[in-house]
Amino acid sequence: MRDDRIDAQRVAKQLEEPVREASALAKKLGLDPYPVNYWIVDYDEMNQLIAYGGFQTRYPHWRWGMSYDRQRKTDQFGMGKAFEIVNNDNPSHAFLQESNSLADQKAVITHVEAHSDFFANNEWFGMFARDGEMLDAAAMLEAHGSAIGSYMDDPEIDRGEVEKFIDAVLCLEDNIDQHRPYREAGLPREKQGPEDLRDRLDDMNISDEVRRQVFSEEWLDDLAEAEEAEANLDEPQKDILAYLRRHGMTYDEEKDRAVEMEPWQKDVLDMLREESYYFAAQKMTKVMNEGWAAYWESLMMGEEHFAGTDEFITYADHQSRVLGSPGLNPYKLGKDLWEYIENSTNRREVADKLLRVKGVTWRNFHDEVDFERVQELLVPDPTIDGIRSDTVDDVVALGPDDPRIDYETLDRVLSAREADEESPVDVDAYPWKLLTYEGMAERHYSLVKPQNRGFVRRIRRSELERLARYMFDDELYDTVEEALADLDYSAGWRRMREIRESHNDVTFLDAFLTDEFVTESHYFAYEYTRSSGDFRVTSTDYEDVKKKLLLMFTNFGKPTVAVYDGNYDNRGELLLGHQYNGIMLDHGQAKGVVERLYDLWGRPINLMTIVKEYDEHDLEIARRRGREPEPVEAGKRIRYDGESFEVHDLDDELTERIAAGDVDYDTKPDDWLA
Repeated sequence: MRDDRIDAQRVAKQLEEPVREASALAKKLGLDPYPVNYWIVDYDEMNQLIAYGGFQTRYPHWRWGMSYDRQRKTDQFGMGKAFEIVNNDNPSHAFLQESNSLADQKAVITHVEAHSDFFANNEWFGMFARDGEMLDAAAMLEAHGSAIGSYMDDPEIDRGEVEKFIDAVLCLEDNIDQHRPYREAGLPREKQGPEDLRDRLDDMNISDEVRRQVFSEEWLDDLAEAEEAEANLDEPQKDILAYLRRHGMTYDEEKDRAVEMEPWQKDVLDMLREESYYFAAQKMTKVMNEGWAAYWESLMMGEEHFAGTDEFITYADHQSRVLGSPGLNPYKLGKDLWEYIENSTNRREVADKLLRVKGVTWRNFHDEVDFERVQELLVPDPTIDGIRSDTVDDVVALGPDDPRIDYETLDRVLSAREADEESPVDVDAYPWKLLTYEGMAERHYSLVKPQNRGFVRRIRRSELERLARYMFDDELYDTVEEALADLDYSAGWRRMREIRESHNDVTFLDAFLTDEFVTESHYFAYEYTRSSGDFRVTSTDYEDVKKKLLLMFTNFGKPTVAVYDGNYDNRGELLLGHQYNGIMLDHGQAKGVVERLYDLWGRPINLMTIVKEYDEHDLEIARRRGREPEPVEAGKRIRYDGESFEVHDLDDELTERIAAGDVDYDTKPDDWLA
């Protein structure tokens, strides 16, 4: 047996207990993850997995080698360390690097359990399911790799043509309708469009009379309506890959014209489009998902002491590197937002109870309430907070009906003690085993943590007024002590799980990035200014910060482009529209994509967009006065005929059609998930 396999087995044995206990702890905290299979890999295998997007087998393509080389150099030159990778599947599969320390491995395992919970319970991940069942993603991707590899090895198919075709499709891999469930978007191999059905009817060469006898009039009418809808592009189609699969062709240089795609091309397009839908949820929930995992990892490793005393410093360094990386950090932004949601929900619960105390109203709340006394009353029961092997009798003294105590586990501990046997539970290492979910919620109540002291006091009068508006039993309690005795310690966690189920990054940021959060977290907006020729802070207003962030996450942070016409100017040309939101396209990149797109359409491509034009005189005056010049926005149509580009002015009607409002996102998850 090779030494590296022996090392892997040694590490795996060492991690059996942390894996088992982390899973049990996650469930105690109210998480409901998929089962997770853990695999030990070496440094090189980890880099390969990262390059492959978390899977062991993908289709042959140069992009994976490029990703592998970038990851290897990132690690080699100290620009980032690979701790783990986990994929969205049921069961999930997580890969741990054998060279990591035990503290790092524990951090990864707790992080992975939270990711798996997110995969299992977020509705956007469920949109890829078929009949309520998740696909076996690893098997799907392996099958795709095998199929595409067979095309590349086929002597009758030019390997270079396959790679060129894949390159073209990958330029558009995010141009799908990610807000529609995959089963509704339909797989072309499984769900035929109206053109396919019409072609089959025509091939049958039957008379209209026989058609009416064989096919119901209602079915034929529905087909006609579908054909009309397919051709009517007043409603632009976001799933460009699906449109190309149905209508696209390829340019044949020998015949000097567009011809039908080969069967292998259609199959490759189907497979790559399917993969785009599979990975869409991960791209749409990066902030939420990473923040969720970072939150629960921190609670388990730090607050619940899953990191041993001798491991905590290593873990603290681990987390500081993850949360402290430069730029817009999804781990930190997400974790901060989840903590803010927890704190603000718990604060509303506390305020709701206090507003029901006799003599306390929303108007006099800040004068009547003794916040220091409130802080003392919120502190968890010392018995719950300080469970150790030598305090088990204190737990027993709480009585036989305390909902915070796991009496089944407690009985096992007491029985072993009475029999003078070794306890089946290491209470000092895992005190949480004696608690229920209710006990855990009290033990980790957010408003008593040192960093959150004063959060209750900061509640605004406007929020108090909203809480009190429809409150009828507003004199339910005689004292503050009596009111807080009814406190629901799990309110924050329950609200977090509700949000985890339905939101994506855009709706998450729109709903919870408040003025208070932006101010307390010191967020600001910045952008390139033409007057100074560099980047400057442009606003600290929370609406500006929110808009900037939302635009960064809409459509995976990429321009939104849709099909507007498949027969533009009645010449069989494709007309695409960039839905302009105030941010111009990078025209160099846009032209590169259009060139690739030509390989999937076989005929000229037109791309509508809006550009900002600046008058040189106005620009010079703006520089002298230290302000930004006002641009003139003009619609343009970029046309590519397979050889050269042309740029034409766009008429006002088409310009109006591609101009979005203030922002080009929809923030209604209920509508998206309908």
